[in-house]
Order: sequence, then structure tokens, then C-alpha cells
Amino acid sequence: MNQLPIMAKQAAEIASNAQELSNKLKDLVIDASWQTNTNTIDPLVFAITIFVLASFVGYYVVWKVTPALHTPLMSITNAISGIIVISSMIAITSSSAFEFSSLLGSFATLLASINIFGGFIVTTRMLEMFKK
Repeated sequence: MNQLPIMAKQAAEIASNAQELSNKLKDLVIDASWQTNTNTIDPLVFAITIFVLASFVGYYVVWKVTPALHTPLMSITNAISGIIVISSMIAITSSSAFEFSSLLGSFATLLASINIFGGFIVTTRMLEMFKK
């Protein structure tokens, strides 16, 4: 029976230590969440990085392809430009007023249309060259 007060005192100390550890863990979790939120990559830097890498890949794909594969490459480029035209038209119509997205969509539609028509002209010339 005389050990009961000693055990109660030890239980109180353990509970106090557990509460103290719980508070420290809570502070560590909050600090860790702040650390992860402040070290994220800026979306603009991420987009520019993807653009630069895609430019290098596109350059090497176009210049390293054999001449016999230029016509299929042009047709694939025209298909991708067609998808861009559809997406840019969706961007134009998605805004209710004249906003930046509609301006950017109009510009993308113009550039992709030029690319499509130029691709058809070049493809026609290539096919005529094979007929001779």
C-alpha cells in the first residue's frame, strides 16, 4: 500500500513528460510545414524550365530526323497545331469579358493557324517533289 503514492507520483511525471513531448512534436510539425511551403518552386520558373527543355528536344528531333521522315513529321506537327487551335478557341470562349485569356487564346489561334497552313504548303511541295 505504501507504493501507491509513489506510483501515482511517477504516473503524474510520465503524463507531464508526455504532454511536454506532445507540445514539442506539435511545434516541430508546424515548423516542418512552414519549411515545406516556403521551399516550393515558383510556377513561372517551372514553366520556363519545361519550355527550354522542350525547345532543346524539338530542335534535336527536327534536325536529326532523316529526310524521308520529314513528311510524316510535318503531318504530326499539323495535328498538334490543330489541337492547339481547338484549345485556344476554348480559351477564347471561356471568359465572359475581354480578358487576358481571350487575348492569349486569339494570339495562339493565329499562330497555330499560320503553322497549319504553312505545314500544308510545305507538305504539298514535298509530295510534288516525290512525284517527279
